[in-house]
Formats: sequence, C-alpha cells, structure tokens
Amino acid sequence: MYHFPDTFGEVFVLAPVKNLPIKATSRLMKLVRFIRPDQSIGWGVQTAHGVQDLLGADRSLPTSIVDLIPKWNQYEQRISGLIKKLGVSTDPLRLICPIDRPGKIICIGLNYRDHAIETNTPIPEEPIVFCKMPTAMIGPEDAIEVPSISNEVDYEAELVVVIGQTTKNASPVQAAAAIFGYSAGNDVSARDWQKGKPGKQWFLGKSFDTFAPIGPAIALKESIPNPGSLRIQCRLNGATVQDGNTRDLIFSPIALIQYVSQVITLCPGDVIFTGTPAGVGAARTPPLFLKAGDTVEVEIESIGTLTNSCTTSSR
Repeated sequence: MYHFPDTFGEVFVLAPVKNLPIKATSRLMKLVRFIRPDQSIGWGVQTAHGVQDLLGADRSLPTSIVDLIPKWNQYEQRISGLIKKLGVSTDPLRLICPIDRPGKIICIGLNYRDHAIETNTPIPEEPIVFCKMPTAMIGPEDAIEVPSISNEVDYEAELVVVIGQTTKNASPVQAAAAIFGYSAGNDVSARDWQKGKPGKQWFLGKSFDTFAPIGPAIALKESIPNPGSLRIQCRLNGATVQDGNTRDLIFSPIALIQYVSQVITLCPGDVIFTGTPAGVGAARTPPLFLKAGDTVEVEIESIGTLTNSCTTSSR
C-alpha cells in the first residue's frame, strides 16, 4: 500500500506546511484567453468589471499561456504593473480555453468518498489514475459533441490543477510549489465505453473529442488560500445535479502530484482533473445522460462557471 504522509492533509485541508513558498495577494487573479473582434487571440486578467487585455497592452509578453506559466516569476512584476494602470477592454471578447497547447490531461477516479459510495465501489487506498487525449480539451462556450456511438454520455464537475513547473518524484513541499493555479473542468464520460466495453475502456470512454472542457479561467494558487474548501456544483439545464466541496476529496492535489510524479514527469501546462463528487448521471434512478440541446455548467467557488452546450457530433 502506498503511504501518504500526514503533511498532505496539512497542506491541502487543514493548515499550510511550514516554510511553503506561498505569497499573499489581496486580489483574486484569474488568467483568461480570448478571441478579439478581429479574430486575433489574446490573454489577460478577468476582473469583476471585465477583462484586461494584457497581451494587447504589452506585445513583448509571451503570446502563449503555456509559455508564460514557467516564466511567471520573470513577468509577474510587469504584469502587476499593467493590471494597476489598465482599464478593462471595451471590445466584445469571447473567452476560449485557458490552456492553448494541451499537454498531459491526467485524471483521478473515485476521489470523493460520496461518489465512490454512490457507484458501489470500495473507497480507494491509492489514487486511481487515467488520462484523456489532448484533443478532448475545449474551453468555455465550446460545444460538447455527443457521439452517435454512445448512448450514455455523463457529466463530472471537477477541480482542475494546472502544473506550473517541471516536476518528478516530488516531495510534499515540491508538489505544492508545482501548482500554478486551478480551473474548473468537466470530465465528460461515455459510460457505455468506459464500463460496457470488453476490458472496460476507460481511456477511450473518457477521450472522445470535446470530453475535457476547462475554464473559464486559471485562478492563480496565491489567490486561493484554501483550495481544500471550495464549493463545486454542476447544473444541467439550470437544475443542480452535483453539489459538493473539495474538503471531501480523498487525495488532495498535493498528494496526487506526489503520487503521479513517481511515474510521470509533469510539465508546465499539464493538468490534473482531481475527481468528481456524488450526483453523476449514471448513478441516478433513472440514469440521466447528456443529449444534444442540453446546457451543462460547472461552477467552483472563487474560480468561476464553465458553461458548455451539447450538440450531436458531426464526425
């Protein structure tokens, strides 16, 4: 059995481990990517009043969020200065996926006790790890394509961890330092492929194109002092179908990073879907699955609401 030191709980759920290099901030900083009216792509900061177009104000900044992430300390002072002097954009901007070059999409199964119970599955003693293909990643307002070869497409609201630095064999402190920020995600799943195919095709059932919506923003870790106490909800056509809290995670993001990095080198821009609370469609009576015309929302406290419509796949 893999042993998880008590410090994981201290880092994520109760209190920070001493000497963790975390800076305080007085504001919630949320990075977004967007398309301008001229169809050019930019990135900036989402505020309560609108979006500040940082790349438009300073073209010497990296054009890619994935390139920016490992150089954040290099550009942080300049970005802070731009935020103080810039107003919000008056252009109509369409938010897109905050990750521009998807790398690894690592996912964790049965990481909420109530979800394991509702699926009649034993509480895992170690993280259950699988992955999605990068072609599954989409952003806010993009359509989830319901494939014609599946009749059981399900929703899963999840906290997503965005990796900020190359990490291998991480200690708890190194795992905490490796987190760049957090986003909201929907681990869309074709249950009839995941569980009904010979051998249980988790990889294929989770990796259909458009099955990894992420967004609307990346909230920097410094602006979320307690990610271990965030309300997480999923709404389907306006009705709440999941309502949980990250305090009920079995394995914290720090524990997950340490566990996964024993095997896989994590890189800047990689993401970890940390698991979903109870309320998935497959566990309901009768089952509740996504169909063309549906709208699904994932809302996470302090991060925002990820909204996607569902359409029939044309491929």
